[in-house]
Order: sequence, then structure tokens, then C-alpha cells
Amino acid sequence: MPGVSFEQISRADLRRLARIADEEREDLFARRPDWRLLYGRRLLCAALTGRSATHCCNGSVGVVQFDVCLFFAAHAEAAFPHRWTSLRDFGSPKFGRAGAEVAYTGRRVRLTGRSIDCRPGDNPVAALQAYLRRGRTPIARQLRKDAVVLIGPKHYLGYVAWPTLVP
Repeated sequence: MPGVSFEQISRADLRRLARIADEEREDLFARRPDWRLLYGRRLLCAALTGRSATHCCNGSVGVVQFDVCLFFAAHAEAAFPHRWTSLRDFGSPKFGRAGAEVAYTGRRVRLTGRSIDCRPGDNPVAALQAYLRRGRTPIARQLRKDAVVLIGPKHYLGYVAWPTLVP
């Protein structure tokens, strides 16, 4: 498949993605102080999702772009804006470039955010797995079709949260 990289995703690459996610979250909250008030202290975890997460686990499907999702503990006043999406440059040509039409050094990183039913401070793995198992939303059902690999918090870097062997 043209445009697909089969280069292995390393822990250093996951750390780079975590930094990109942190920078984008800070930039978002700087632009939207109202979102910072609601969600600034409610980040549960950040995860690599989609084909890129599956490739991280088994090395067989390749990377077209990196999909990163920020999961927040739901706030009673408002859900995290589910339509929020941001595009960033991976910043390294290790996996090739995003495409001729985009002036990036490396692959595209597509960031999204979701609020899930849990409390701040809950175990991120358990909360995320419960969200995916329930599959109440189209996004949850889509996310569970591929792997989910945590990139934050730091001590969970590389942890495969989905799929799981626990029923």
C-alpha cells in the first residue's frame, strides 16, 4: 500500500507522541480558557489508537498517520468537545512524510479528545477498558476495532490497554 510505513514504533517514538499530545493540550487550553476550567485537571490518559496502535503492537499493518486520543474524566457541566481535532507534524522523517500536499517533516499526528464516564484519579487502564467494553458511542465502538496503546501518564508508556484478555 503506497504511503504506508512499516518502520517499527519504538518507545522513543511513543515519548515523542506523548510530548506532541502534551504540547497540543497546553496550546488548546491556552486558546480556550473555558475548556481549561472544565478539563484542565481531568486528563485521564493519552493513547495511540487506530492502525498506528495496532502496528505498534504487531508491526504488520503499517502507519499512514498517528492517531492520538486524549481521554478526560467527564465533567458534570459539559462533555469534552467531541468534534475537537488537531493536526500536528511528527517532526521526524523516520516513518516517511505525511504526503506531498502537506508541508510536514514527518507523518501527520491527528489528535482528538473524549470525555469518558469516570472520576479524576481513577485508574486510566480500568476506566479506558470499561469505556471501550461498554461501546455506547460510535467512537468507542470504532476505537475498540484496533489496539489502544497508552502514551501517558509516563509510567504507562507503551502499555497495551486494548485489546485485553479480561472479559
